Amino acid sequence: MTTNKHAAAARPRGREMLNKVPEVTVYFWVIKVLCTTVGETAADLLDANLGLGLANTSYVMGALLLVALVFQFRARAYVPGRYWLTVVLISVVGTLVSDNLTDRLGVPLTTTTWVFALALAVTFALWYASERTLSIHTVRTRRRECFYWLAILFTFALGTSAGDLTAERLGLGYWVSAVVFAALIAAVALAYRALDLDAVLAFWTAYVLTRPLGASLGDYLSQPAADGGLGLGTVGTSLLFLAVIVALVVHLARTKRDVAAEGGAPAPVPGHAGDRVILPEDAR
Repeated sequence: MTTNKHAAAARPRGREMLNKVPEVTVYFWVIKVLCTTVGETAADLLDANLGLGLANTSYVMGALLLVALVFQFRARAYVPGRYWLTVVLISVVGTLVSDNLTDRLGVPLTTTTWVFALALAVTFALWYASERTLSIHTVRTRRRECFYWLAILFTFALGTSAGDLTAERLGLGYWVSAVVFAALIAAVALAYRALDLDAVLAFWTAYVLTRPLGASLGDYLSQPAADGGLGLGTVGTSLLFLAVIVALVVHLARTKRDVAAEGGAPAPVPGHAGDRVILPEDAR
């Protein structure tokens, strides 16, 4: 959203830290999709399988998210374990926010999809008006971090509603919905590479779309065959994806492959050279 000649205007205000967000590599997108899948299956597991109910599940996960955010905000730099634990929890909470509106309050999925889209747009507008950038590679102040996590919450809630809308209300089914959202992500990557789509816009569009992609994959794996799934169950699916997330996060913590260089890095979209995505400097 900003260029080099506007770098001074985009410089963070307030107490600066090292960037609190990982460099966007292939690992980032893989873990992000896995987190969205866990967000869908874990919410179903706690709500239905363990019998907590939607309200109690929301209270428990909301409290855990607040604790995770406290530790995340206290960190002075990106810490893989803290960061990705927060993403997993916020993915569950985002799912629960959407489910509470639709299942408990009876708000139509078309309405919740538009409401979350508007909430996300307002968050981006306030973030840009305040900081003159939406780049995740300059999340070095408390204020920018607040905007960042609020935007992440709304992307998960929006993705949940949009995914449920296409899979259930529009009758596409889980597998077809996953293919549709994967195709949309591919279109965003193509538009960035071939049509010079703004890198920050491309990143956030892809970020939103990975949520319904992961949710559709999670439902396809966990739901019974009679409902269009493979019947692996929420327990098996959640544990499998959590194990993969932990393995990848441990790998990143040891290798530091997703630690952004000081001074920021471009905001990428899916696609890579090696395991890092290379974008022009003016994507900051």
